[in-house]
Amino acid sequence: MYGNDFGTPESQQQAAVTGESESFRAVLADDARVEPRDEMPEAYRKTLIRQIAQHAHSEIIGMQPEGNWISRAPSLRRKAILMAKVQDEAGHGLYLYAAAETLGADRADLLDQLHSGRQKYSSIFNYPTLTWADVGAIGWLVDGAAIVNQVPLCRCSYGPYARAMVRVCKEESFHQRQGFEILHHLSQGTPAQKAMAQDAVNRYWWPSLMMFGPPDDDSPNSAQSMAWGIKRFSNDDLRQRFVDMTVLQAEILGLTLPDPEISWNEERGHYDFGDIDFTELFEVIKGHGPCNEQRMAHRVKAHEDGAWVREAAMAHEAKRAARAEGAA
Repeated sequence: MYGNDFGTPESQQQAAVTGESESFRAVLADDARVEPRDEMPEAYRKTLIRQIAQHAHSEIIGMQPEGNWISRAPSLRRKAILMAKVQDEAGHGLYLYAAAETLGADRADLLDQLHSGRQKYSSIFNYPTLTWADVGAIGWLVDGAAIVNQVPLCRCSYGPYARAMVRVCKEESFHQRQGFEILHHLSQGTPAQKAMAQDAVNRYWWPSLMMFGPPDDDSPNSAQSMAWGIKRFSNDDLRQRFVDMTVLQAEILGLTLPDPEISWNEERGHYDFGDIDFTELFEVIKGHGPCNEQRMAHRVKAHEDGAWVREAAMAHEAKRAARAEGAA
């Protein structure tokens, strides 16, 4: 898939620009996996660190919007399910930080870059969770968009990232079904409950579409990431897949997606949908979203409050290593 122009003058010129070796290009041409000890261009390594770190940060920050509903879940069953989901998200972050470390990244440095604003996380987590229905909307729409975005990453050209995503995607599928179930119960409930579910969908629909990133024409890194096999599909292609999947699910829920322009296009074989106001996305990314400051302040405080745990763990490891050395 990536070797169609292998050996042409144009490809050789591109390889010179990106620092690609013949062995690296051969791996991509065979649709194989690049492993940590394999030769790789520095630009490829840096691109992966940036993407994996942003993904890991998103999982960790993403614990907050739903975490504050654990104590307010409407039943013990819902509380247990939500606790398990938040724990899953913490685990996803750990898998991904570990994958970034195989590229030579330092986890402490990645966290420092997050806390100082030098690295970003998904804009969707800067929106508030106003009602219990928002937990359902996050599961159905946000995790649904994440699945569409992340399943292709199971075929990412970098081995550790691809393997981590297999488990992440399996768990995300449960999260999506959990959100769908919450909204289904609410939409089949009282008029007030259905109205609450509809309100949550109205607020999360457009931000969920923005999760796939800017349009292809305004996404300067996508083409290179696709050439390297890091990404498999463009932002717009993934967004269209999500819309096609979600429209039918909304009909089952009996809820309306807040876009009057959604309609089936027989010629394209896809659903048409309205224009997205990406101005909002860029403002949220810049730090002007409803909960940007709140999310980051909470994250920094949690990190600082946990310093004693990290110090104790390091002291314990130092003692263990000293005992092992003395015994040897």
